[in-house]
Amino acid sequence: MNTLSVCGLICAECEFYQKTCDGCYAVQGKTFWALEMMPAKVCPLYQCAINERGYESCGDCAELPCANFREMKDPSLTDEQHEQSLKERIDRLRS
Repeated sequence: MNTLSVCGLICAECEFYQKTCDGCYAVQGKTFWALEMMPAKVCPLYQCAINERGYESCGDCAELPCANFREMKDPSLTDEQHEQSLKERIDRLRS
């Protein structure tokens, strides 16, 4: 079984997994990029789903895909790739 992040990414497919990141659950949302880029030092999706709402993942939320989920875009992806990624992640989270 693949380890999924809170937002439905497959951890093993990420180049940073088990290098600079052990997965968002293991680091309680304090991923390397969140520590560098987010004012609260926590991934906003982890903060919302886990810390604020007490869900297991974004997949438990009736608002998925919310604006926060849609706006968290990997800067290396084109808009088309981002839309495809959103669809795949939502499908994973809801399955």
